[in-house]
Amino acid sequence: MPSFDIVSKVDAQTLDNAVNNAKKEILNRYDFNGSKSTIDLDKKTNIITIVTEDDMRLKAIEGSIISRMMKQNLDPKSLDFGDEQQASGNMIRKEISIKEGLDKDAAKKVVAKIKASGLKVQPSIMDDQVRVTAKKIDDLQAVISLCRSEDFGQPLQYINMRN
Repeated sequence: MPSFDIVSKVDAQTLDNAVNNAKKEILNRYDFNGSKSTIDLDKKTNIITIVTEDDMRLKAIEGSIISRMMKQNLDPKSLDFGDEQQASGNMIRKEISIKEGLDKDAAKKVVAKIKASGLKVQPSIMDDQVRVTAKKIDDLQAVISLCRSEDFGQPLQYINMRN
């Protein structure tokens, strides 16, 4: 039976490129001249750590990261902005985590939406993804267009299309 998987993943290399481009942009901006601002990406935990002097610079760095992600065709919905924390001295630290995989709530919303559509498909939740099977590929393509029209709070990708 034809099937495909609905997942939410971020390409690690593309994310790394976007963060590195944001670092370069911040280093070359005039309003960051003499600043001690840093942007670090921890590839193991998928957390971007920003350390800077004030709130204005923090917002500028966040905007730079989002714009660079959009230029690299990454969806900024995958970013989960944490709270600001005081670092040593007068510095501010903010951790931005990258959402990987569908969480249970988003997966349930996807399955409920597919079932409510009345299409002859069988969605099932498997760990951090949703597998959809059907007798016809046309039904699977209708599910993809249905999911693209909805906002589930996370970017969705459609992989492993099989006959």
